[in-house]
Amino acid sequence: MMKVFALLTAAILCLAATAEASPPSSFSAAKRLAEQQIYHDQNATFYCGCEFSFEEGPELESCGYQIRKQPARANRIEWEHVMPAYDFGRQRQCWQEGGRDNCRRTDLVFRMMEADLHNLVPAIGEVNGDRSNMRFAMVNSPVHEYGACDIAVSFDERAFQPPPHRRGDIARTYWYMRDTYGIEISRQQQQLFTAWANQDPVDDWEIERNRRIAAIQGNGNTYVSNEDLPTARGIVTPPLVLENRSSTAGALPSFSCDTRKTCGQMSSCNESYFHLLQCGNGRLDGDNDGVPCESICR
Repeated sequence: MMKVFALLTAAILCLAATAEASPPSSFSAAKRLAEQQIYHDQNATFYCGCEFSFEEGPELESCGYQIRKQPARANRIEWEHVMPAYDFGRQRQCWQEGGRDNCRRTDLVFRMMEADLHNLVPAIGEVNGDRSNMRFAMVNSPVHEYGACDIAVSFDERAFQPPPHRRGDIARTYWYMRDTYGIEISRQQQQLFTAWANQDPVDDWEIERNRRIAAIQGNGNTYVSNEDLPTARGIVTPPLVLENRSSTAGALPSFSCDTRKTCGQMSSCNESYFHLLQCGNGRLDGDNDGVPCESICR
């Protein structure tokens, strides 16, 4: 019941209307928003603290980073899912039936999770690639290190140890994803994250980042701040999202992209969201605020 209550609370918060913004509808859109509206004045990578620009990539010498194996990826910035797509995807039926690509095609809730700005941070590409879907942990030897960058990776243990100043950020992100989308986290990870959150309290940038994301996406991470945050105008969580969040089935209603429909032909708000997000029918969202067919989706 607590999980259902949390999800309903999140949905109610999304109905508030104070700022003219709309959440990303895809991972690619989320990356653009993160670059342009969240990290536009930030120049430190998440794990290693290397100075970077989105055009030129990271300045590895600025943080003493040493390339392990992949020079090309080490010299570019990539968007890291703090909770990997594997972790939130594998609990859904779409992943079991065809992996990430299938989830992107068929599962609206997965697309929302993949595009959630609270879960995205800029990282050195090689670190993002090496971390992959490894669990966060305090690793044992042997480890692979990256010069002065205070991270350690054990490929044998499939474990990734982040720097101390990011451990609380990670814990609070995992808790946000757990509560918002009903993601299961192991007892061992829960205990680790509790310790990390206590050791690494919320800092000023984490609070500002949370504010910026709330202004875009319409919801904040309450583990970062309980302050009243701006919410996005007209952001509506489709009923089918709440239905899908309460289970791992991930099956969408039996709507079809075969016939291109107008708002007047939609049977429900659910169907209009399906045609906007799954079929790419942008005409349903005439004012480009992320809400289709506003006569029925209010």
